[in-house]
Amino acid sequence: MTSTRDFPDGFLWGSATASYQIEGAAREGGRGPSIWDTYSHTPGRVMNGDTGDVADDHYHRWAEDVGHIKNLGLHAYRFSISWPRVQPGGSGEFNAEGIAFYSNLVDALIEAGVQPVATLYHWDLPQELEDEGGWANRRTAIKFAAYAEQMARELGNRISVWTTLNEPWCAAYLGYASGVHAPGRTDGAAALAAVHHLNLAHGLAGRAIRSVLGEDAKLSVTLNLHVTRPDDPTSADDLDAVRRIDNLGNEAFLQPMLEGKYPASLLADTAGITDWAFVQDGDLQLINVPLSVLGVNYYSSSRARKYSGVGERQQADGHGNAAASPWVGADDVEFLPQPGPYTAMGWNIDPDAFTELLVKVGGRYPDMPLMITENGAAFYDEVASDGHIHDADRVDYLYRHLDAVGAAIDKGVDVRGYFVWSLLDNFEWSFGYDRRFGIVRVDFDTLERTWKDSAHWYAALISANALPDRAVTYR
Repeated sequence: MTSTRDFPDGFLWGSATASYQIEGAAREGGRGPSIWDTYSHTPGRVMNGDTGDVADDHYHRWAEDVGHIKNLGLHAYRFSISWPRVQPGGSGEFNAEGIAFYSNLVDALIEAGVQPVATLYHWDLPQELEDEGGWANRRTAIKFAAYAEQMARELGNRISVWTTLNEPWCAAYLGYASGVHAPGRTDGAAALAAVHHLNLAHGLAGRAIRSVLGEDAKLSVTLNLHVTRPDDPTSADDLDAVRRIDNLGNEAFLQPMLEGKYPASLLADTAGITDWAFVQDGDLQLINVPLSVLGVNYYSSSRARKYSGVGERQQADGHGNAAASPWVGADDVEFLPQPGPYTAMGWNIDPDAFTELLVKVGGRYPDMPLMITENGAAFYDEVASDGHIHDADRVDYLYRHLDAVGAAIDKGVDVRGYFVWSLLDNFEWSFGYDRRFGIVRVDFDTLERTWKDSAHWYAALISANALPDRAVTYR
């Protein structure tokens, strides 16, 4: 194997999944309904009327999937716990059968020599809590902390890293502002309340975990940080548009979690939507729980400018439209088409922006180790006549983005590892089963798993701890 880049000794290689996207067994084992069950069963919400009722049937096939994880040589596997599977109503009694599912999975991973990385929330909120207001209700954060404490008691130090939340930006803005994710609400004030209560949930959960496992328990959160460039870098209006997007997408989470404050300009930008009275005394100190590592998810970049008011406002960022934008308080910002190439999601491929993001975050928080907790691409894979899935576009995407990670490391950024998204083709939220991110193909009729070229390539990379060329050799 020829190599163009080595990675540091001890670099952690992994892959990631999410409970609702892979588990299936939606009405088995004592699991209660989540907001994604409700949303996906609502006509018109998900492409082709798809639901996560069966998904990859990981609930029944987890042992087979652990076999793939082991054979790939993964050092770590990032999975999420389904809150309604372990506590069906989001409060009250816990479900022993659901807890046993995750306990058995964790034991099998450890036996296979794989570090379990557990995410407590990857968007499948118990429906009962949404009926009480969801993340717009402060009580949800308090109940989340109780759930986190119980999971720490049940799974304990078998978990290598505890991740509180996955991409709270999506949960708040796509779920409560643009409505393109569950629970499908379009209420800007509720979205901003959700931002704060997700932040609060993170802080309370982190403290609850450490109250059980001690201060040495490794704690993380995963943020999908945005790289937005001005259409005209000399335009004060365009620079201000980017500032507002950066506040909503990045600073609304980075500053409270890592610095214990909200930016004053964010509060000013959104003053016409909410007065932020839901922020109570002491909240910001609670949110600012010390982290062991910051998870960073990256897929693409965007370009924005101030909307001139002439013609239809463009929203070419893949996250909504002008009528229902996730960008609360930025109604005069428009997103412009990016140059290609693009993935099947319509997202641009921009590895240079990945390096830019990591260097910026690493320079700003030099004492905070970073972990790439998601990076990958959806393409329209096909099974070739030889039975293989020759996903050269995905291999090229991964090669270029891992080279971008290496470039950030060369610049002194403390990046500890990389988790490819995703281990398996899965239920891709509002796109149903139309978009495939996996390095392992799932036939959604038979549920058979097949390694794609990208899986073979990734296994070779892990084995060598070095970036292979783009050619793939089957084992």
